[in-house]
Amino acid sequence: MNAYVVSRELLEHNIAQLKKQAKGVPIWAVIKGDGYGLGALPLAELLAENGIDRFCVTEVREAEVLRENGFRDADILMLRSVSDRETLNRLLDLDVILTVGSWETALAVDTLAKERADIAAVHLKIDTGMGRYGFRPEEIERVIALYREMKHLAVSGIYTHFNCAFGDEKLTRQEFAAFQGVVAQLRAAGLETGIVHCCNSSAFLKYPEMHCDGVRLGSAILGRMPFRTKLRPVGYMESAVEELHVVPKGHSTGYGAIWTARRETRLAIVPVGWYHGFHVGCQPYMTRTIDCLRAAFSALKGIVRKQQTYVEVGGKRCRVVGVVGMLHCAVDVTDVPCSVGDRVILQVNPLHQKGVQVVYRK
Repeated sequence: MNAYVVSRELLEHNIAQLKKQAKGVPIWAVIKGDGYGLGALPLAELLAENGIDRFCVTEVREAEVLRENGFRDADILMLRSVSDRETLNRLLDLDVILTVGSWETALAVDTLAKERADIAAVHLKIDTGMGRYGFRPEEIERVIALYREMKHLAVSGIYTHFNCAFGDEKLTRQEFAAFQGVVAQLRAAGLETGIVHCCNSSAFLKYPEMHCDGVRLGSAILGRMPFRTKLRPVGYMESAVEELHVVPKGHSTGYGAIWTARRETRLAIVPVGWYHGFHVGCQPYMTRTIDCLRAAFSALKGIVRKQQTYVEVGGKRCRVVGVVGMLHCAVDVTDVPCSVGDRVILQVNPLHQKGVQVVYRK
């Protein structure tokens, strides 16, 4: 049986590292995408066991799962700026803090809260560069008007989201300054901003001076960052050898026949493929000339160095040969003692894993 195995020990290691670096600043754990593939509920439970009980979600179901399983009093922030009445109604029922990133969303929330004789807790979203949700800094008068005209909104926080914190310090500092400017103007107008937060995982690790009143961490908890840290990847795919197959010299395996055996080769067939997330990656950023050049250089480096993919079979490092299929891959085990049923460990980004059971182990 295929499974994605999550190490509780490594998760706890990452949490301890992040709490140490936060120096008392509250951590809001981002559990979007069903906990980045680790399961929103088991991840939230482990986080709570380790002192993190504030959460950010992007789907109603993620909030429902928490509320239905013991997280009745936890702060839950919806990161999307939602205006659909049905969705808003459910989120208000669940006592979720809403994101307001536009006048239209503010009006939708205020109108519904008034109808319910309710007060909606909201965090204001400021768009300093991401360009998805949020009031632009130059819309400050509209933000001030929101405070004064919408009586059924209670602003308990304000935040932004950096778009290049992983690699562009100048831009990130410009965005931080713009965000600080909005906060300063609201306070100068006598308005309460509540919790001020702007750091995602990359910004948290790179710019401790930007931690403000809280930080939002997701990828860092999983230990999957685009630069070197003390954090550890917390999981792996576990499978087993399904079949052993000997092919003669010159024989191929997989679609396209891109690999042919240079000698008689024993192949272990493993029932894990790209459908399960193996050998699948995030699409590289290709929006700027520098991004295109980096991608081209990376591809050229892979060709020159003949970059290979490896898995672990029975504790031994073995090379994957041929194209990884939808549901299978072939592994060269010619020089490795191997039997059907032997354990196979594959490195898979949990964001991409699917069709397998997620298992937490010590």
